[in-house]
Amino acid sequence: MSKWEPKIAAFFCNWCTYGAADLAGVSRMQYPTGIRVIRLPCSGRVSPKFILAAFRSGVDGVWVSGCHPGDCHYIEGNYYARRKFALLKNLLEHMGIEPGRLHFSWISSAESTKFVEVAEFVVDSVKKLGPANRMIKEAPAAVLF
Repeated sequence: MSKWEPKIAAFFCNWCTYGAADLAGVSRMQYPTGIRVIRLPCSGRVSPKFILAAFRSGVDGVWVSGCHPGDCHYIEGNYYARRKFALLKNLLEHMGIEPGRLHFSWISSAESTKFVEVAEFVVDSVKKLGPANRMIKEAPAAVLF
């Protein structure tokens, strides 16, 4: 029997974090395999509905990452994202989802080493919590995995 590995839905900004993930792959850096990347134009485009749908469809954790504040290709998209995420994290905790299942980071396209470090941190944090209890089950969701 194999060891359990968490499934992580990762919403990445096309311009920064996705570039860092690509650079890490091209550089043959090793990082956890349970991360499923959803590429978006900007972290500000991540709707709380996307995160809820990911949890509803069975992921154990969600990671949202984009450009550093002040360096957004869409001027202030990451500022909008930061505000949404602060509120959403409180809402999810109120719903019974552990805060350690939702992670946010700011990684530029040149920071492949930081990408690998954060990926390992996210997976380790979710792994410590164990499999998700699948608490959000009321409405059917599209299957992400």
